[in-house]
Amino acid sequence: MLSLKSVSRSFGDRQVLDRVSFEVAPGQITGFVGANGAGKTTTMRIILGVIAPHSGTVTWRGEPVTQSVRQRFGYMPEERGLYPKLTVADQVTYLGRLHGLDRATAQRRTARLLERLQLDKRAGDPVERLSMGNQQRVQVAAALVHDPELLILDEPFSGLDPIAIDTVLAVLRERARQGVPVLFSSHQLEVVERLCDRLVIIADGTVRAAGTPQELQTRFGPQRFELVVDDDAGWVRDVPGVKLVDLDGPRAVFDLVDGTGASAAEQAVLREAVRRGPVRGFSPVVPSLAEIFKEVV
Repeated sequence: MLSLKSVSRSFGDRQVLDRVSFEVAPGQITGFVGANGAGKTTTMRIILGVIAPHSGTVTWRGEPVTQSVRQRFGYMPEERGLYPKLTVADQVTYLGRLHGLDRATAQRRTARLLERLQLDKRAGDPVERLSMGNQQRVQVAAALVHDPELLILDEPFSGLDPIAIDTVLAVLRERARQGVPVLFSSHQLEVVERLCDRLVIIADGTVRAAGTPQELQTRFGPQRFELVVDDDAGWVRDVPGVKLVDLDGPRAVFDLVDGTGASAAEQAVLREAVRRGPVRGFSPVVPSLAEIFKEVV
């Protein structure tokens, strides 16, 4: 398990990280979400030893993270880190050898990865001839070629089309099923929502929320319901303990006002709807990650 405890870092007078704490468990994919400048990349660089924290600790499997341990990590930076003149296969093979693989093993793993990432037909092309999205997939392969014990990816889906996103998602899920902890950052909240077992939301250098998507939905999402009837549902606004959020003829979306009577208000709406006629639908509305993100930050 990767564990950060009270990690802080400043650059000059600016506090970039303030007592950041979270864990990345084996076999789990953890999404690291925040706006530009929130502290995501700085946190990742501290994990990898590129910069040092001013206070706090980073441990791997309960021990301090040394350089030899970091050699067993897989990292994909947000910035392009490829040699443009090398072919795709030579690029990934070379980086595998830097991690200690012999040539035959590095070549075998490279071929397998390029096939999984649907890049095998471009294996002999120089990297500079690839589209930005395909270069992104090469960087994913480079992070995976040495079978890392921990995977850290900074904006891995940037520039990928929907098909390429699905391809990379499948590869990351496969690694997680093998027990590898995966930490990645992304601005694409819909992708994070599809992929993650856990979320860490950071803003202004502090962790604002962490947990499973279901935990965050319960903790930060409003008690919201959707009602669909045959006639106009505007009467919902008059039910005590209810706040109407959206009304479109027979469809009403409403929140339960905080208080001990919230559950009673929900049942009051349903009883009144049944009294007035057929009820076509009545269900809770689960907030999206984007809605939770706006609420938290």
